[in-house]
Amino acid sequence: MAPKAKAKNSKNKAAKNRVSRKSTKHSLTAEDLYDFQLVSEAAISPDEKRIAYTVETINDEHRRYFTCIHIHDIDGHSCKQYTFGEVTDRNLVWSPDGQTLAFVSTRDKKSAIYLMSADGGSERKLVELDGSFGGLQWFPDGKRLLFSFTKSDSFDEPDEKKKREEPLYRHITRFFYRLDGAGYLPQAPTHVWSVATKDGVAKQVSRGKLNHESATLSPDGKKVYFISCDKKDKDRDGAYSDIFVFPSSGGKVKKLKSPVGPKMALALSPDGKTLAFLGHDNVDDGWGVTNTHVWLMPSSGSTSAKNIIAKFDRHATDQTIGDAGEPAFSGALKFSPDGKRIYFLASDTGNTHLFYATRSGGKPTRVTERPMHVKSFSLNGKCKTAAIVMSDLKRTPELYTIPPLYHSDGEMQQRTSVNGAKLSSINMGRTTEKWFKGFDGTRLQGWLTLPPNFNPNRRYPAILEVHGGPRAQYGNTFFHEMNYLAAKGYVVFYTNPRGGNGRGETFAAAICGGWGDLDYKDVMSAADYLSDLKFVNQNKLGITGGSYGGYMTNWAIGHTNRFKAAVTQRSVVDLASFVGSSDIGYELYREFDGQPWENPENYRKCSPITYLGKNVKTPLLIIHSEKDLRCHIEQAEQLFVKLKWLGKTVEMVRFPDEPHGLSRHGRPDRRVARLHWISKWFDKYLK
Repeated sequence: MAPKAKAKNSKNKAAKNRVSRKSTKHSLTAEDLYDFQLVSEAAISPDEKRIAYTVETINDEHRRYFTCIHIHDIDGHSCKQYTFGEVTDRNLVWSPDGQTLAFVSTRDKKSAIYLMSADGGSERKLVELDGSFGGLQWFPDGKRLLFSFTKSDSFDEPDEKKKREEPLYRHITRFFYRLDGAGYLPQAPTHVWSVATKDGVAKQVSRGKLNHESATLSPDGKKVYFISCDKKDKDRDGAYSDIFVFPSSGGKVKKLKSPVGPKMALALSPDGKTLAFLGHDNVDDGWGVTNTHVWLMPSSGSTSAKNIIAKFDRHATDQTIGDAGEPAFSGALKFSPDGKRIYFLASDTGNTHLFYATRSGGKPTRVTERPMHVKSFSLNGKCKTAAIVMSDLKRTPELYTIPPLYHSDGEMQQRTSVNGAKLSSINMGRTTEKWFKGFDGTRLQGWLTLPPNFNPNRRYPAILEVHGGPRAQYGNTFFHEMNYLAAKGYVVFYTNPRGGNGRGETFAAAICGGWGDLDYKDVMSAADYLSDLKFVNQNKLGITGGSYGGYMTNWAIGHTNRFKAAVTQRSVVDLASFVGSSDIGYELYREFDGQPWENPENYRKCSPITYLGKNVKTPLLIIHSEKDLRCHIEQAEQLFVKLKWLGKTVEMVRFPDEPHGLSRHGRPDRRVARLHWISKWFDKYLK
């Protein structure tokens, strides 16, 4: 059953495949992943004539990702690569005069801020510190940069060898002391710094114990606004974040009057008088149910904030998941030059679109139209052109432009095609959006991917995919995994059951305190829809999903023997132990009205492991990452031991050194191996 090792030979094999299939299209393979490039960030210049953007590539020999900067000339319709080599460039920011590009880069495993001429040439290292950079912003005079910085715990350690060693011990005093993908968090808070662009002299301008998050410079460069929580127990009371302001040269911090609730993505109007942020005012929110909205308030803090899109029953953030890069689950705000409009992304019924709201509020206007997943956007200057990074069912993320005042796709222009040649060489199966009825008549959304060279007179085995979250959505975005499984001869159906985002608060809240009820019934309605298709063999159904999708896979095999094979990935099996083992597990009380010691019966009732007994007949493959801090591998270990003890058909594949997001941005060869394991398991039991 074990997939053959491919780390050394994958590059040569992929090259041979490209040569041998040069004149004919081939079905998508797991190894095709190595050839895909991703446009991952964009920044439009102040004169709106150039767009700097990053392109991520995979080096399968080094088994790493590298991200370099490219610049698109809008008038000349040309693209040119500006940085090269084994680098990771990000956080692109144009200077006020448009002559210089600042960015953060990791080179030789060290992070630093660099400057580069807009006309190209060698980049110049401005400042290098031991820690993590973020939030680059230019001062209006172009002579300084503001940035956020978090010192690593070894910042003051002069011995380079000791910096790399594991500490003698870790003293933990907080709930939130680690984060999946990042590991153990630095003890030092995030602070605000400035650096002179002439000589690279850096200065820390904020002090104290507060985390300075979403730091934003006022248009005149005199003030810095930031978000933080000054409660004694920052983790327990983390939803009570506030907005603060202090002089950009350093000085006394002032708290502004604002509503309770989480906040992010600060933005200031061009005149500096109005402050915008994303957030909501429900501190008892059920783990992501309440819509994140656009709020406005005076930057002086003289009056409190107002939700200007209160009746918009959608999240003003990107909640769409795929495997072409990490999901954002975050947002951004940008004022128009006259300060009358505020632009943002919102998740809506399987799409993520660019919207704007007027200062007076009311129904937002959608800028982008057709089914798509806008992953990020950039506006600058007079805001006559918006640069967006967009993906859809047929296209990986690419760079586009669109007039931000119009909402006609005829005005949208594709500016890059980094995977055009690659995709044209692949015989891809067709994916179409489908709507079907749940058990109680609720309309549910899904996407059906058919095998290449589909024959409606055949009866295919089928795989049902369940998304994670649960507060997320599948959508109109490119999915390598779905297309790969279809290329292996399966009909693939992935859907949005109740509990997810994109359909409003009532839809998202439907499962609060009762996982495994309406959501499971919706999943089985999807299985019914799939089984009723004439070209699907209803006796050859498989199910898989990751994270919450893994939870639902575990739940399904404990409640039905309808699926002939299952693959559970980075899953949850015991909610009570999840609370203590997950990096954010202590927050689950918001979903289940208390902690497991306060409400043990509901945790037991909603845990899949409760139902995994002698009744289980479905062969199960468990896939889990050993450094998964979101759904700790102890969840997989519990599942494996119980089913193995009961004599069930179960196997486990563990991926060393990988976090929760292996399928989206794990080490490339491990992503490929994961796909091989999934397809081999289903091949064994469904074909």
